[in-house]
Amino acid sequence: MSMYDYLIVGAGLYGAVFARQAADRGKKCLVVERRNHIAGNCYTDTVNGINVHRYGAHIFHTKNEEVWQYMQRFCRFNHYVNSPIANYKGELYNLPFNMNTFCKLWPDVHTPDEAAARIRAQQKHTDNPQNLYEQGMMLAGSDIFNKLIKGYSEKQWGRPAQQIPAFVLRRVPLRFTFNNNYFDDPFQGIPMGGYTPLVERLLDGVEVRLNVDFLKERDTLAALARRIVYTGPLDAFFDYRLGHLEFRSLRFDHQLLEDVANFQGNAVFNYTDAETPYTRIIEHKHFEFGTQPDTVVTYEYPQDWTPDREPYYPVNDDRNNSLAEQYKTLAAQEHNVWFGGRLAEYRYYDMDQVVAQVLAHPWLME
Repeated sequence: MSMYDYLIVGAGLYGAVFARQAADRGKKCLVVERRNHIAGNCYTDTVNGINVHRYGAHIFHTKNEEVWQYMQRFCRFNHYVNSPIANYKGELYNLPFNMNTFCKLWPDVHTPDEAAARIRAQQKHTDNPQNLYEQGMMLAGSDIFNKLIKGYSEKQWGRPAQQIPAFVLRRVPLRFTFNNNYFDDPFQGIPMGGYTPLVERLLDGVEVRLNVDFLKERDTLAALARRIVYTGPLDAFFDYRLGHLEFRSLRFDHQLLEDVANFQGNAVFNYTDAETPYTRIIEHKHFEFGTQPDTVVTYEYPQDWTPDREPYYPVNDDRNNSLAEQYKTLAAQEHNVWFGGRLAEYRYYDMDQVVAQVLAHPWLME
């Protein structure tokens, strides 16, 4: 007889919310996590009183009121609004692209009509854009594309703009107002105290085993539960039998700057030129309006993914999507295994989408 109703592979947001929902329904869960900590990529720890986002900036934002209310059962959100700054060779611009951006790009532009006309004059229309260059030139025009999109995207994806699929740039938000709020979602903020305490509350009363690699102990662990919720890489579950799915990875250089109260004046700076090797500098204290005498900054470097590196962004081009569908066909034959989340579905999700998926999970409706 199984000891647990669910074996949950991964203590990130998907696994933690599922465990909470299942436990609240009287189910017995075991969560196993390969890393030495919970909370997945939204993990935060504290350095000199500053909550540090160890795997890159995570800002919770949503239009889904049910998800927002659910999350507030486990944390209080502050009123942080994401307003990144773009640095192009020392020139500073507001993001997303808005009237502040346009007036800085073009000092003779002062009104929304003037900005729209300048963009239209620079757009290069293509009936069927084949790559990011064609898509960006069509949507944003040459100045915005060349200064604020091209270099950043080439670093992020590790290839020239002409070789990046057009869908990467599905749209370019052009705002003809002086609004620097990156998201248009009505609910936005950072959990006060960081994400790790939030996940700790989600997992309260649930058995969690860290430093456990499910794929290396699969037979032993699978025998413990009636069902498995798997949130790891889809291809890894099947021992890469059809080949590797491609990801982009990241390297983080965390630096404690003692006796520096304010390094850059904003939580997020994007470096949009091709020559700067990193894409972003994060100054973590600004996520929570910190007044500590020190600061912690993180330089974020995109890099190629290899099996010994963490996968972050699926490369959803035609080749990889086709391979993922083949793996999903295999996954459909695993009747007692549910594949959920970004890695297991080979699809990028925002955090609120992950929570919404779990709240509607069919196993939790039985």
